[in-house]
Amino acid sequence: MAKNNLLTEELNYIGGSKTPTHLHLCTYGPAGAENHDGGTIEDILPYFKAGSMHWIQIHGLKDTEEIQKVCRHFGIGFLTEQDILNSLHLTKIEAHEDYNVVILKLLSATGEDEYLPQQLCLVQGEDYLLTFTENDTDFFDEIYTAIENDVLKIRTRPSDFLLSVILNSVMTSFMSIISDMEDKLEDLEERLLTPGVMDPTIGDLHVFRRNYRLIKKCIFPLKEQIAKLLHPEDTRLLHKASRPFFNDVNDHLQFVLQTLEGCRDLLGALVDMILSSNDRHMNNIMRQLTVVSTIFIPLTFLAGIWGMNFRVMPELDWKYGYLYAWGLMLLIAIGVCVYFKRKKWY
Repeated sequence: MAKNNLLTEELNYIGGSKTPTHLHLCTYGPAGAENHDGGTIEDILPYFKAGSMHWIQIHGLKDTEEIQKVCRHFGIGFLTEQDILNSLHLTKIEAHEDYNVVILKLLSATGEDEYLPQQLCLVQGEDYLLTFTENDTDFFDEIYTAIENDVLKIRTRPSDFLLSVILNSVMTSFMSIISDMEDKLEDLEERLLTPGVMDPTIGDLHVFRRNYRLIKKCIFPLKEQIAKLLHPEDTRLLHKASRPFFNDVNDHLQFVLQTLEGCRDLLGALVDMILSSNDRHMNNIMRQLTVVSTIFIPLTFLAGIWGMNFRVMPELDWKYGYLYAWGLMLLIAIGVCVYFKRKKWY
């Protein structure tokens, strides 16, 4: 039974990751960027620089005391701490007076068409951005490279720009997954419509139905909440100059949502087509069995009559009765076949 989180001051990590908690600091400014690793917040605090931007990655959420130290250092509230440590938390965006919180899901490929969700929590302040992940990940490598190369003058921009860059990377990853899913569904549709090719089954669609539900659960809540990032005037932490970048994030989100709905419609159509194909196949089998049964019904009737053991039967004295019987039965069978052929019943 779930507990009321307002009745306890104890922090617990809700998740299955075994990754030890450790931190990585990327501090940057117009002059350049530096990277430092540490096991605790005290290890990286000496590298903080006034006037610089500080991006702190916290990998692994097992050590709740260290997570609490990080949050308390930046003045993050207790309820947000609980949300960070709850890997089952729904996607959401919250605006606070001194920081903004974004909780998302990242999908990591574990096999062909198999994905494992991992929580990503972003906390954006005036001169810092905290990213909490359950495991080590290479998801941010491209962003590190962009900071080192000062792409789009990222080192001179405020923290909300880095927030938009990370959100854009998340949306891009979902775009890649959903586009690949759409292509594979279209391939299944083509197989289903191509004669002579082995038809897909309902089992072939199971993995796509599961991925659809997973992606929808991860991304759909952002449909309404993304508006909180599109109105910079509502908070001092989101600058008007960054609005185009958040609009770009929104554009990518809308693409994912529209493609997701298209995949849902395609999945429904494929299920209907497969069921219809199975029905047609079964109808063909039943029609063939019906034709065979119809042919043998009159033959069985004749065999039943001549198989009766009455002492007086006119046909018993026919010299060629056996041949006549075979001829009559063959004639009836051929006549029934010709009739069905003209009716195009098989």
